[in-house]
Amino acid sequence: MGSENFNEILRERTLIMSVRIYELFQTKKIILLSRPMIIQLIRSATSVAANCRAATRARSDAEFYAKICIVVEECDETQFWFDFLIRTGLLSEEETRALRYEIEQLVKIFTSIKKKMKDRIRQIENSKI
Repeated sequence: MGSENFNEILRERTLIMSVRIYELFQTKKIILLSRPMIIQLIRSATSVAANCRAATRARSDAEFYAKICIVVEECDETQFWFDFLIRTGLLSEEETRALRYEIEQLVKIFTSIKKKMKDRIRQIENSKI
C-alpha cells in the first residue's frame, strides 16, 4: 500500500470517527451542566481528523511531525472525555465500545507514526553533523 493510499485511509477513518461521535449526541437529551464536556469530546475528536488531514498535506518532515504530535494528543484527550462521560453516567460503556476501540487503535497507529518520524528526523540531523 502506498503512502498516499494509507494517508487517505487515515483521513477517512478519523473523519468517520468524529462524525460517529457527533451523531452519538444528536438524539440525547443533555443537561446544561454536561454540555461543555460533550463539546470538548466533539472538539478533540474533530481535531484528530483535522490535524490528521493537515499532517498528510505537510510541506516538511518537521511540519508533519508537529501535526502528528497534535493528533496523538487529541486522540488521548478524546479517550479522556469518553472515560469522564462514562464515569459520570452520561454515556454507557456499551454504547461507546466500538468508538473507544477505534480511538484506541488510532492512538496506536499515530503513536507509531510519531515515533518513526522522530527517529527519521533524528537520523537526518545526525547525518548533518
